[in-house]
Amino acid sequence: MKILIVHAHPESQSFCSALRDLAVETLQGQGHEVRQSDLHALEWNPVASAADFSERQNPDYLVYALEQREGVKAGNIAPDIQRELEKLLWADLLILNFPLYWFSTPAILKGWIDRVLVSGVCYGGKRFYDQGGLAGKKALVTLTLGGREHMFGEGAIHGPLEDMLRPLLRGTLAYVGLDVLPPFVAWHVPYISNDARQGLLRAYQDRLQGLEQDLPLQFPRLDQFDDRLYPLAR
Repeated sequence: MKILIVHAHPESQSFCSALRDLAVETLQGQGHEVRQSDLHALEWNPVASAADFSERQNPDYLVYALEQREGVKAGNIAPDIQRELEKLLWADLLILNFPLYWFSTPAILKGWIDRVLVSGVCYGGKRFYDQGGLAGKKALVTLTLGGREHMFGEGAIHGPLEDMLRPLLRGTLAYVGLDVLPPFVAWHVPYISNDARQGLLRAYQDRLQGLEQDLPLQFPRLDQFDDRLYPLAR
């Protein structure tokens, strides 16, 4: 496979960065072609703005998604966005590697999503979920967090981790057509022993070596809905 790893941690010596490094080593060792976008090393600009277009279809009023669509067609989109979009379209598998911040992604990764998943290419009109622009590709979320596993789930103090990841797994990755694989979660990372961290690395390596057998999570398909997107009778 051709694999793009988008990494969003500011510390190169972090456990999150160790997961990224392991993914590169393991996947390349299997013969896959791997490219990276280390967002902090790139000094990635996370802010979607009018500055993302050298020319605008409507210079008087900014509708960002519409300008994205026209900007890609006309070659007017910012060079950093174009480079990341080309990597994304090249890849068969997208891996997002990040620490959980405030029940969500770090701002720098959210900004990569906002700016790179461009309208007209990744989605648009009724091109979403199984009909999205990135259909046929896969996505894996790899994340670290400080909480213990028992703190997440039905009835747990923080509730299900799946609820926190829903905007990313469903509202972003599945929405643009990606087959979303079950996430890999490294629990309680800042507080566990080195032996425990090594165990997590071994578990991640095992997961990476079996990726092609992973079954994706289930999300809506457009053939389950009518032309106005009302659910069809079962």
